[in-house]
Amino acid sequence: MLFMSAEKFDYVMDFIKKMAGQEYVGFSNATFQSEKETGDRNFAIGYYLKEKKCFPRGAEMIDALDFYFQLCSIEVTCESGSVMAATLAHGGICPITGERVLSAEAVRNTLSLMHSCGMYDFSGQMAFHVGLPAKSGVSGAVLLVVPNVMGVMCWSPPLDKVGNSVRGIHFCQELVSSFNFHNYDNLRHFVKKQDPRRQDGDDRNKSVVNLMFAAYSGDVSALRRFALSSMDMELKDYDSRTALHVAAAEGHVDVVRFLTDTCKVNPFVKDRWSSIPLDDALQFGHGAVVNVLQEYQVACQEQDRLPVAEIIPIPPKLETVEGMV
Repeated sequence: MLFMSAEKFDYVMDFIKKMAGQEYVGFSNATFQSEKETGDRNFAIGYYLKEKKCFPRGAEMIDALDFYFQLCSIEVTCESGSVMAATLAHGGICPITGERVLSAEAVRNTLSLMHSCGMYDFSGQMAFHVGLPAKSGVSGAVLLVVPNVMGVMCWSPPLDKVGNSVRGIHFCQELVSSFNFHNYDNLRHFVKKQDPRRQDGDDRNKSVVNLMFAAYSGDVSALRRFALSSMDMELKDYDSRTALHVAAAEGHVDVVRFLTDTCKVNPFVKDRWSSIPLDDALQFGHGAVVNVLQEYQVACQEQDRLPVAEIIPIPPKLETVEGMV
């Protein structure tokens, strides 16, 4: 039974590390011992559930409580906790690794629980005043999720009478007072607040410029930030050129791989001169980029991602020549 408990704990730790993008996740034995010694209410609830035969056959109530106390003793930092929150905000996909850790249904259920009972006895007021899913801990931590925007983890030990961080809650209230992140702030004719999710014409123009410059300079990190912020990675400039056109013309293999493998952009978009990204790579002799684009185009055609009418014949594969980028 001890082996089984250890297996369960290792499984959960591995799962949490995936949510945190392999950032720090640890275990506090001191917290575990304290939880066991002071968990009278948990023991009382456990015995009540046992009396009502709520445990499956073969399951020991004490073992279940020990496992629960172990999970209560897992440690994270503000950095790793914020990545976990961002994974929930990103629909279950870790923003650092790009790995899907949770299903969309699991994220919905988790956020629903956090919204309704994640802040102890303050949960109702939190839902009313902040309107965002959150989870607090008696360490003074508050994990806040703004769906489709960001995840936040703040830590400030002074607690109020119900065990929540005083300054953590104040931060959450200040956040929604400035931005329309409250669940019901988007109602028509409601008070005007800043909305970082809504772009006007000027914002779109800035997005195009930033996207094209990142592709031109080979800045994969900037492109990754744009993609995680839900920017359309197929935006076009005034010549109908995409970031993939620019990266292909400049010979940035890493950028081309990111746009194709991760962002799954359309490689058959034509600019105002009817050129596709592969044409630019061929024109400027970037053999490595040509090979990547050819393989990606074949994969797109095999997956039937585009209508037959849009499939464009691919020229013979260009061998990479020494000295080419």
